[in-house]
Amino acid sequence: MTSGVHKAPAAVARRVEALRAEIVRHDRLYYVEAKPEITDLEYDALMRELQELEARYPELVTPDSPTQRVGGEPLKEFATVVHRVPMLSIENTYNEAELREFDARIRRALEGESPQYVVELKIDGVAISLRYENRVLACAATRGDGVRGDDVTQNVRKIRSVPLRLAADAPETLEVRGEVFMRNAELERLNRLREAAGEEPFRNPRNTTAGTLKLLDPCLVAQRRLEIFVYEITPGSGAEPATHREVLQCLAKWGLPVNPNHSFCADIEEVIGVCDMWREKRHGLGYETDGMVIKVDSLAQRRRLGATSKSPRWIIAYKFPAEIARTRLLDIKVQVGKSGALTPVAEMAPVKLAGSVVKRATLHNFEELAKKDLRIGDMVEIQKAGEIIPQVLRAIPEQRPADTVPFAVPTACPACGGQVVKDADGVFIRCLNMGCPAQGRERLEHFAGRKAMDIAGLGPAIIGQLVNKGLVRDPADLYALTQEQVAALDRMAEKSAANLVAAIEASKQRPLSRLLFALGIRHVGSHTAELIAMRFGTMDALMAASEEELQQVEEVGGIVAASVKSFFENPRNREMIARLRAAGVCMTESRPDADTGPKPLAGRTFVVTGTLARYSRDEIHDRIRQLGGRAATSVSKKTDYVIAGENAGSKLDKARALGVTVLTEDEFEALAGAGL
Repeated sequence: MTSGVHKAPAAVARRVEALRAEIVRHDRLYYVEAKPEITDLEYDALMRELQELEARYPELVTPDSPTQRVGGEPLKEFATVVHRVPMLSIENTYNEAELREFDARIRRALEGESPQYVVELKIDGVAISLRYENRVLACAATRGDGVRGDDVTQNVRKIRSVPLRLAADAPETLEVRGEVFMRNAELERLNRLREAAGEEPFRNPRNTTAGTLKLLDPCLVAQRRLEIFVYEITPGSGAEPATHREVLQCLAKWGLPVNPNHSFCADIEEVIGVCDMWREKRHGLGYETDGMVIKVDSLAQRRRLGATSKSPRWIIAYKFPAEIARTRLLDIKVQVGKSGALTPVAEMAPVKLAGSVVKRATLHNFEELAKKDLRIGDMVEIQKAGEIIPQVLRAIPEQRPADTVPFAVPTACPACGGQVVKDADGVFIRCLNMGCPAQGRERLEHFAGRKAMDIAGLGPAIIGQLVNKGLVRDPADLYALTQEQVAALDRMAEKSAANLVAAIEASKQRPLSRLLFALGIRHVGSHTAELIAMRFGTMDALMAASEEELQQVEEVGGIVAASVKSFFENPRNREMIARLRAAGVCMTESRPDADTGPKPLAGRTFVVTGTLARYSRDEIHDRIRQLGGRAATSVSKKTDYVIAGENAGSKLDKARALGVTVLTEDEFEALAGAGL
C-alpha cells in the first residue's frame, strides 16, 4: 500500500472508542462539574494518543470525536436555519406585585389549579438551539428573529462544555435550548491580551459572546472560552418528561450542562423569596445575570396555558432593579486621555454597590458635570450602568454642605500646563500639547500599534517602564533607546531586548502614511492619513500646506484640515518631528502612479461594508488601491460599487437607495480579475 493507510484492527477501534469515552468524561468533569480528576499533562497524553490513532486510521474519525473540536476551516458565511419551534421572547416583570399578578393570571387560566414553579437564573448571554441526531450534535443555531437564526454549528463545537455526543440513554433525536455565555474572568483575560496588543478592550461579556459566535473562523472561537447552560427541551423532540424538574434532571443525565442554581417553589411567595435571595447573592457567581426566570413546573399545565404570538404564557422574567447607593463626593480629579480630552472623574467615599466596592466614576465631560451641578462635598446617588460601569446619577440637594461651590472648568492642562481648547463641534476640552506626559503612554501605545508603526513587543507594560524610568517621553525618544537600556527593564532578557530594538529600527522604514496615522492627530484615521500622504508625498510639503490646500484632498473637510494644521503649528510637535527625521524615520510616501502592474479598477470608487470572508478591512482596501481603484469610507453618488459582506449595515441601505451597484466578494474578485 503506497498511501500508508491501514484498515483498523478491531483492538484499535475498541481503543479509539475507549479513549473518546474517557476524554468526554474528563471534559465533563473539568468544564461542567469543575471536578477534574487528572492533570493537564495526563489529559494531553490521552488526546495525543487518540489523534495519532485517527491519523493512522482515518476511517475511524467521526464528527463527534473530541479531536474534531480542534482546527476547522474558516466559514465563508452563515447559513440560515428555520427553527422547528419558534424561539419566542419572555415577558418581563420588575417588582413583587407584577409577579403576583403573573401568578393570578396563571391560576385564572388553569381554572383554580395551583401551579408550582421552577426558578432559574437569567443568564446574560446569547440564546442558542442545539439539535442532536443519532445523539450526535447536528446543528446549533442562534435565536435570530425567533423564526430564523444563523447556523453556528462549527463555532459551537468549539465550546468545551457542549457535548458532541449524548449519553447512550438519551433520545436519538433531541432539540434543546440554552444560553451561551462568557465568565467575567475570561473577559478580563481576553482584555489583558488585547491591551498588550494595542487593541481596544471588549466592553462586556454578553456582547463579546455574541461577537464570538459570529466569527467566521472557528479557530478564533476556540481561543475564547465560551460556556453554555442548557435549560429546555423543545416540544416534540422525542422526550416528554412530566415536569420541568424532570427536564433538568434528564438534560444533566444525558451529558448536557445544566445550571445548578435552580429552585423548586410550591407557590409564588416562595418564588419571591428566591428572587430576593439572588438579588445580592448573584454577584458572587463569576458571570453576569440580569434577573430570574420563573417557569410553571408542570408541562401539561404549560400546554393548556399556551402562548401569545410573542411569548409563552407559562414563563416570565423578573428583572433585578438597578441598585442605587449613596456616598460622599470627596473630590473631582481631571484626567487627560490619549486624544488630549480632559475628563472629570469623581473620587468618592468607598461604598458597596452591585457586588463590588466603588470609589471612582467618570463624570464624562464638564457640560454634564455642570448640568448635574455636582460639587465636592455633595452626597450623591450612584448606580452601575448595565451592572458594570459606575455612574453618578445626581446630588442630594438637601444634604449639600453650605460651603460647596461649582467646579471650575480648567483653563490649562492639569498635567503639563499647556493650552486647552474646547471642541468646536462638541463638548470636550482638550490639551493641544503632543508632549503632555498624561497623554504620553496612550500615544506611545497608539504609535507602536499594528496599523501605525507596527513595533512588535512594545506593549503597555514595556511602555510603562520606559516612561517611569524617564527613558521615553514621546515617540521620537524610542529611536534613541539602546539594547542595554531595554535589557535593564524588568522581565526583559537579552534576546527580547535585541528583538525590540530591532523592531524599533525596522519601523523607521514605514511610509509617511503610517507615520501620519501613528502621530495620533485628531480626526486622522489610517484611511485619511493615506489620502493626505499620497496627495503631499513628503512631510515637508504637508507641514507647509495651508488649510485650503489640505481641503483639496478628497474626503478631507474643514474640521480635519484645521486639526492637521493646528497639530503642525504646535512648536513641540514640530520639534518632535525634527527628532524623528534625525533618527532616520521615513518622511515620504511613494506615489500610486509609481506602482507597476495592471489597473483593472482604475477610476472606480469602492466602499466596503460588513465582514468579508477572505479579507480584513485593511486588506481589501489595499487590494483595491493596488489595482488602481479608490477605497472610500462613505457612500455617495460618486460611489461606483459597494462590496457587501456579512452583517452589512446602513451603507448597504444607502447604496440601494442611491442605485449604487452592490457586489458580493466573489463578484468583486471577478471584477478585479478583469483584464489581468
